[in-house]
Amino acid sequence: MRTKGEGREDMERNGKRVLVAMSGGVDSSAAAWLLREQGYECIGVTMKLLGNQAAGLDQGRPCCTLDDVEDARSVAARMGIRHYVFNFSDDFEEKVIRPFVDAYERGETPNPCIDCNRFLKFDRLHRRARELGCGYIATGHYAQIVEDGADGFRMTKAADLSRDQSYVLYPIPREQLGSTLFPLGGLTKDQVREIAARAGFVNARKRDSQDICFIPDGDYLSFMERYTGKAYPEGDIVDMEGRVVGRHRGAAGLTIGQRRGVGVSSSGRIYVCSKRMADNTVTVGPEGALYTRQCAVRDWNWLADAPSAPFEALAKTRYRQREQPVTVYPESGGVRLEFAQPQRAVTPGQSAVVYDETGAVLGGGIITSAWG
Repeated sequence: MRTKGEGREDMERNGKRVLVAMSGGVDSSAAAWLLREQGYECIGVTMKLLGNQAAGLDQGRPCCTLDDVEDARSVAARMGIRHYVFNFSDDFEEKVIRPFVDAYERGETPNPCIDCNRFLKFDRLHRRARELGCGYIATGHYAQIVEDGADGFRMTKAADLSRDQSYVLYPIPREQLGSTLFPLGGLTKDQVREIAARAGFVNARKRDSQDICFIPDGDYLSFMERYTGKAYPEGDIVDMEGRVVGRHRGAAGLTIGQRRGVGVSSSGRIYVCSKRMADNTVTVGPEGALYTRQCAVRDWNWLADAPSAPFEALAKTRYRQREQPVTVYPESGGVRLEFAQPQRAVTPGQSAVVYDETGAVLGGGIITSAWG
């Protein structure tokens, strides 16, 4: 097996055209540089994701600023490649921001980066790539796509596990793996910055973004109030026996497993254990109440042949979690996961992603419920 874009002697690279998503950050810039060095004809594209209305809602520095666009344009100019700015702000609001708000109002905890990958980077960009005659798209994500003989391609974790982003990439349609390039999959962040510095890029030492791009201050509830024009009402916080122990300022703004900022004084540590949006009630309890062994998952995307029987694998239900042993039960419309050991704060709205023992992504989907 060979990493795609590294040592594919059986494919003629010269004349191969790739659309490179360039955010203005160091990762995507280094990805473009590496691909050009490997003989690809690169076309850079920066996605404008925040429209005027949405951009005005943040209380910090969002992504997709003019500075980011200028950084991407500067890198493209230094490389001597074409660069375009695509306005996807309407799609971003429809496919990412609105579903994010709707999910929180349902009591879920969504991951908007996954929806952005699903609907924009690996849908809209692929369509634009075809329009521009590109056989590939490329991003600066840390993951790897490898050839797997007769089975085509599969996606695996990055070589640098501390940077691995395969968890948020599971929605890529399997048929697109062969036309997707992740040039940074075998590198560390330090190596990427060194490449950018040697190339003379203005963003070689640029700081990584940390928070949700359209809520850079991290205050989700305030963002939702500004976005929807609603005032999310206060409500009761109850303990595991149903006794009122405090008041919250909006259940939509709390997350399963949250401890700080809940609004309850206690001699011991207490956590948000569940939310009932119908009566605007939040239940808190000890950490032990957060553990469950099973979860149901919808909108499942297989990146391997869909099995017809249960099988053993490894799974994670949060981005930074270490994979845990699990039995996967394929079911109509999704899967059911049964963990070998109880897992903490398995949260509806988050994603569950399943791997095999080699680190290959088998599939993933959205958690709907957890129990047991």
